[in-house]
Amino acid sequence: MTETTPTRVLLVDDEPALREPLADYLVRQGFAVTQAGTAAEARSRLLESEGGQRPDIALLDIMMPGEDGLSLCRHLVEARQLPVIFITARGEATDRIVGLEIGADDYVVKPFDPRELVARIRSVLRRAARQPAESGDAFVYEFEGWCLDPLKRRLTDPEGAAVAISSAEFRLLLAFLDHPRQVLDRDRLLDMVQGREAHLFDRAIDNQISRLRRKIEVDSRNPQLVQTVWGGGYMLAAEVRKRPATD
Repeated sequence: MTETTPTRVLLVDDEPALREPLADYLVRQGFAVTQAGTAAEARSRLLESEGGQRPDIALLDIMMPGEDGLSLCRHLVEARQLPVIFITARGEATDRIVGLEIGADDYVVKPFDPRELVARIRSVLRRAARQPAESGDAFVYEFEGWCLDPLKRRLTDPEGAAVAISSAEFRLLLAFLDHPRQVLDRDRLLDMVQGREAHLFDRAIDNQISRLRRKIEVDSRNPQLVQTVWGGGYMLAAEVRKRPATD
């Protein structure tokens, strides 16, 4: 994105009475909006966008005919590293936690003030854009044979194989790599990974830790890298080294 390129939003909701007025509002706020009424239609729009008009963020309803928003969210965050905000009438805490667990960046309950949604979109995009300063030399993190390229958002295992990682898992791992052998409590991790809106659901960070452990631990039931510090939080128990990135 540049100052002259509008933020591209993929809006997926099966209720035209909500979707269309919301799309009009977002356009008036300077966004470029692509609408879809189903997950299948959203996938089709994504294929059409591969030539260079890739969305910057997706707004998803959960309850839709056919494939639901949770399944579509998994695809967006794991295969496309796309930030996701759920917009849904399902406001129970358990539903919100499930959304955060699978990698969604935020959750807005209907009915909502569209101005709040715009603020959340901008907040999520700011968090997603946080990365090492481009003015310096590009580098990668190395730890216990693993390698994370923060600019490419690419994680490779000790054998050099790429490991799929969601946006939330990337931010969580990056927080640990920036603070190795330091105890990070839930509040601090949530602020780094989800932002302040997630503080109502602090157990979500435990589930995200579990997902990350399944990616990087030899035995996720007996973690050696991301350790639990009882009464304190979590700690990356590994030496971390930065080295110049290579093409």
